[in-house]
Amino acid sequence: MIRAGIKNMFLITGAIMGAGYASGREIWQFFGAGSGLAILLFTVFFIVCTTTILNISYELQSTNYVPVLHRLTGKKLALVYDYLIFIYLFSVTVVMIAGSGATFESFGIPFWWGIIFIIAGLLIIFSKGISELLNINQLLMPLLIIALVVILLVFMKDGDISFHRNWEKQDNWTAAFPFTALNILPLIAVLGAIGNRIKSKGEIYIASVSSGLILGIITFIYNTNLMELAEQVELPAIPLYLIINNYGQTVIVVMMLMLWLAIYTTAAATLLGMVTRVNKKLNLSLLKAAAIMLTIMLPFSLISFTQLVAFIYPLYGILNLYILVKLLLYPVWKNNR
Repeated sequence: MIRAGIKNMFLITGAIMGAGYASGREIWQFFGAGSGLAILLFTVFFIVCTTTILNISYELQSTNYVPVLHRLTGKKLALVYDYLIFIYLFSVTVVMIAGSGATFESFGIPFWWGIIFIIAGLLIIFSKGISELLNINQLLMPLLIIALVVILLVFMKDGDISFHRNWEKQDNWTAAFPFTALNILPLIAVLGAIGNRIKSKGEIYIASVSSGLILGIITFIYNTNLMELAEQVELPAIPLYLIINNYGQTVIVVMMLMLWLAIYTTAAATLLGMVTRVNKKLNLSLLKAAAIMLTIMLPFSLISFTQLVAFIYPLYGILNLYILVKLLLYPVWKNNR
């Protein structure tokens, strides 16, 4: 039970900690000054939503996200959100592919090599099946989490930055709603695909509580550092660059590798959501479905990474507020039926 819960925890964090999150861009776009309460609320909302999605997936023994949507919104509205989720998953995977190109480009390697590299990596993992995807997350995510937390804490210590900065004002507390709403879409898609693999309620609570706490703590630390940096310079497209540039070349290389791993794990998770949805009708192998989707995405990956993040993330953060409310109220509604 504990092992299965931890494996699902890494799948959840892998779905969330993509290029936008790990680079700091997504965090700064929603939070910033006066966001201590917002981040705390996000942590609580995330745990409740993740628990609800996993419970529904477990009850339905689902293999894709459609049955979960039906339970949450009813069949008519589920049709609308089915299209929205699919478009979102498509867009995020494109963002991750573009992010891989941008990461390679930062090292002076051609943009196209970054795209080819991540596509090859995705095809390899999908040729192995869902179990291997869960295993690779279990291997890569601890490395990313540890590396990110260590560099952020070291930067705080070197800059004598205080956590109290997050609590000076609380005028941005409403940011918790669109930020959580944005991040629950990939969760519905990914966790809806593994409902038939969940064996007990215990692993649900282990996965949801631990992933929520990890993301809440990292978001809080990251936001504290970004507030300090924003007072000194204008933050670039990838704010993480400003933090790691204070250290040696080895640290820069390691952290950029970690950023690429975040991009890869999120792309794998969102692609899984799409592939399992497509296979509901086409019944292709995971590899064939993934290859078709990636081929279609390739031209879109040439759009600017920064433009994609700036447009897609806030838009879907607002569109998903209804789903967020349904998830938060679902336990109460279910108990009163």
